[in-house]
Amino acid sequence: MLPILRREWGLPTPTLESVLYTESKYWCRLVNQEAIPECTPDFQGLDPYSEDPVGHLDMSYPFWLKPTTAFSSFLGFRIDDEGKYVEAMRKIREHIHVFAEPFEYIVGQCQNRSALPDRGSGATAVAEGLIGGRLCTLEGYVYNGEVTTYAVIDSLRGSNNVSFLCYQYPSQLPDGIQNRMRSHAETILKHIGLDWTPFNMEFFWNPMDDKIWLLEINPRISKSHCPIFQMATGSSHHEVAIDITLGRQPNFPRPEGRYPMAAKFMPRIYGDATVTRVPSHEEIEAIRRHYPELVIHPTVTEGDRLSELPAQDSYSFEIGDVFIGGQNETDLHQKFRDVMAMLDFQFSEVLPTNYS
Repeated sequence: MLPILRREWGLPTPTLESVLYTESKYWCRLVNQEAIPECTPDFQGLDPYSEDPVGHLDMSYPFWLKPTTAFSSFLGFRIDDEGKYVEAMRKIREHIHVFAEPFEYIVGQCQNRSALPDRGSGATAVAEGLIGGRLCTLEGYVYNGEVTTYAVIDSLRGSNNVSFLCYQYPSQLPDGIQNRMRSHAETILKHIGLDWTPFNMEFFWNPMDDKIWLLEINPRISKSHCPIFQMATGSSHHEVAIDITLGRQPNFPRPEGRYPMAAKFMPRIYGDATVTRVPSHEEIEAIRRHYPELVIHPTVTEGDRLSELPAQDSYSFEIGDVFIGGQNETDLHQKFRDVMAMLDFQFSEVLPTNYS
């Protein structure tokens, strides 16, 4: 909604059309293929309401299937065979209206609809060839047509290689790889004409074949990274969004943080159970006396059934957010395990986790 509001007041803004290119995974893939084909996997737009979804499929198994617009991996599935494809399409068809209806309303506010592709809609599903490697996020901004990437954050996955374990900053990727990603980011953002906005952009780097893949573009800061930057640089990158909004060149980040590294950890349970114990506010405050930088947001309460939690990925259940600062990567991960042991979440069944 931001470009709609800002254009009404004559303020510098990304066009609504350029934002929609990033918000639609299918449209984003179409322009990725035009601008940086070497970073674009095989993909296909599909109609989940088709009477013959198998007949219309032109992708080889395995692949990822997801709505063209969604969040937090909701309705995202790895498809290994026809049976999984048919079942995933059934689930997407049942729930995709939650995203499709508001997306189509926003599309209707475009002043230049012809600038967008004439195929695909908010109700499109996207099949994408499998890509992998080391995942990271570029945080940056476009200011009066100039693209600046100011940070790279690593996204580490758990043992199932799907569900996120943590986001950690600064990235441990080689400098040369980070610079290549910065160059690709500049190319695609200028191609779609995105301007006057922060952005974050996810890339994979596969060290086996030195291949870089673009996963997605978001025309905003990532809220998950705000406390990370606060710990590692001394201020949140909300500062970037405010500067851009006021027409100022951002000056971010600065080396004013308390810790050389910081991370957001996502404690997860691999299996269904009922929550039988959640740490109290007093217990959390006692732990913070040991780790004063610690920020904890439990997202479950006693009696919750994990399978009934909203907005989970398809393979695990996230029970909270834990933000920690540390001296290095080893220190960060040990702190996470220690904190989770002290928090002592308990469940009706003993199940695998990503912290014990």
